[in-house]
Amino acid sequence: MVAAAIARRLIFGVATLFVISALVFYGTEILPGDVAQAILGQNATPELVAQLRQRLGLNAPVSTRFIAWLVNLITGHLGTSLASGADISAEVSLRLLNTVILSGATIMISVPLAIALGVWAVNRPGGKIDKAVSSISLTLISFPDFLIAVLLVSLFAVKLAWLPSIAEIRPSYGPLDWIRVLILPVTALTLSVLAHMVRMTRAAILNVLSSPAIEMAILKGVPSRRLLLRHALPNAAGPIINVVALNIVYLVSGVVVIETLFNFPGLGRYMVEGVTNRDVPVVQICAVIFCSAYVITNLVADAIAVLLNPRARYPK
Repeated sequence: MVAAAIARRLIFGVATLFVISALVFYGTEILPGDVAQAILGQNATPELVAQLRQRLGLNAPVSTRFIAWLVNLITGHLGTSLASGADISAEVSLRLLNTVILSGATIMISVPLAIALGVWAVNRPGGKIDKAVSSISLTLISFPDFLIAVLLVSLFAVKLAWLPSIAEIRPSYGPLDWIRVLILPVTALTLSVLAHMVRMTRAAILNVLSSPAIEMAILKGVPSRRLLLRHALPNAAGPIINVVALNIVYLVSGVVVIETLFNFPGLGRYMVEGVTNRDVPVVQICAVIFCSAYVITNLVADAIAVLLNPRARYPK
């Protein structure tokens, strides 16, 4: 039954990816303006524009171009950038690696820290630590990610001059250079997703602590630390995993903002450059990758929830 439940979610995920691909393609098609005219400039003659449209295949029906684009996407042929003429596959591979490093570092720091702070806060509900963690997390939720980034740059890059304000990556950089460059972007992303995970972790554990099984363990004299770590936390794993997945998905949009602010050469900045230059193939590929990351993350979270919760294995 576990395999069947996961298979159902996988089929739904594949269907969702197809719908998303169609929406991305047709959404970029209805954008105002002519791609060929944008490439050649406003002073281009109608003859040159018509020739470029023919060469790019823009005169073909939209459905035909979508099928060809989808086949190329599945086979890994991402096309050529209209702005630079470079191969999109090579550029995406490099940019995607940088984005994975940035997002991975954020996840490795924020998830364990959020769970630790949530457990620490709920150890004594209503105590000083609980109130402090709740107040700080509520304050952080009120700040958008770009404002957190600006404040960090103003303090540590401009005023104290400890860290670079631009996350420039060079081939000669070693591990220490990478760490120095990533400190501010990773900190900004971590503070953006940490607060919500802490609050939801705390809420999930409190909900488990109010269950009859935990109350019985308390009456039997089980120590509070063992009660939290061995009984409450494993039973609250399902909701916590869902919250972690939602915040990892939030990184999809947060990475775009942070990469742009710090001039980080990742996929988010590549997409912004594509939008600025009206480079439709680049925008389409980046949008599909980000949406795929959203769907895949939710699929993984659903699969883990099915494995942890027997009741989720059977359809209602």
